[in-house]
Amino acid sequence: MGSCIGANIRRERERHGWSQARLALEVCRAAGVQGEPVGRQEVSRWETGKRTPREWLPFLAAALGVPVEALTAPQTTAEPPPPTLADYLPEGDPLSPLSAREGRRVGMGQVDDLQQRVHGLRLADDVLAGGDLIRPALRELRSAVRLYREGAHTGDVGRQLLRQIGELAQIAGWIASDAGQHAEAEQIYRLGISAARQAEDHTLAGNLAGSLAYQMTNTGREVEGLQLARAALDGAGPDAPPKARALYIDRVAWAHTKAGGSESAQRSMRALGEASEALAKDSAGTESPAWLYWVDAGELQVMESRVYTELRRPLRAVPLLRDVLSRYDATHTREMALYLSWLAVAYADANEPEEAAATAERVISLSADIASERTAERVRVVLAHLSAYADVPEVRAVLDSAEA
Repeated sequence: MGSCIGANIRRERERHGWSQARLALEVCRAAGVQGEPVGRQEVSRWETGKRTPREWLPFLAAALGVPVEALTAPQTTAEPPPPTLADYLPEGDPLSPLSAREGRRVGMGQVDDLQQRVHGLRLADDVLAGGDLIRPALRELRSAVRLYREGAHTGDVGRQLLRQIGELAQIAGWIASDAGQHAEAEQIYRLGISAARQAEDHTLAGNLAGSLAYQMTNTGREVEGLQLARAALDGAGPDAPPKARALYIDRVAWAHTKAGGSESAQRSMRALGEASEALAKDSAGTESPAWLYWVDAGELQVMESRVYTELRRPLRAVPLLRDVLSRYDATHTREMALYLSWLAVAYADANEPEEAAATAERVISLSADIASERTAERVRVVLAHLSAYADVPEVRAVLDSAEA
């Protein structure tokens, strides 16, 4: 019965759009108790069936606005529900404030300082690779978590700290993934999802979940990646900023593409169209979080071209990629190398080995001094595609040079 109650609690909580921390607070209010005898970790135990609410059940029902029977009734559906973001939270509660709370007082000044450092790290990632940034990124993340856990702060300051921890986890996870430290990146992303959900920032939680889904999709976990990409989109909800929805739908499109199969290809195309429609709703008066600064029509065009390349439709991919590259900032060396790698593959698929070889040379040259596992992997993919044309002199020269 515990797992049944847990599933019902989670369903009702998510219907309200509450985090586990928010539900814990509402339960305490309904019970009229002071302090925090129930916290996020206890709600997590209830929802996973590790513990039964027992005496807290009437207060849970009151907080959620449902009769007790709605929480104890067995679920009628025989099919398990799709995963939600709650399924991707870290074990335990790494963001639980220390009980003593005797640390220094933390105010909005420290939050603003942290926000500036997060933004600086994000801008640095535009021009530097994961291998160069992993240490400072992890150092900043550990420092931010310590500030939240050990400092004394008001509820509003605490929520803002959690939001900054979530943003920092997103960029630190991305950096760790770029450095090839995928297990570390997954832990960071899960921490960030927890922080964003406790701050009740569903848009940020969707970005973190989408980033983790993207890593899963690209590292042989296509089914998990597709499930999480969908959960990220659903969790953000229809009221998420247009740029955010476009980004999340784009990741769903990529996850479908990597899943393979004709049906997945059709779903990829449909998702690409939906992403463009979502972005078209963005206007000058629309407010979007600062971390969405890079999401625009050009980025959607990049994803579209990558999908076409992965589906082996080079006649559509090549013009898109050439257009994007003609306008791209050359100082963003890693992204330039990545986009050129897709162009090289598309040329090879179009039976243009000489163009593929010339583009591959640029990819290899740009990647030589980049401490990025992403670019290293793309170089391997490009060389694999070129090997089919090993008898073409230009291709042979590239392959021989790479071997040397």
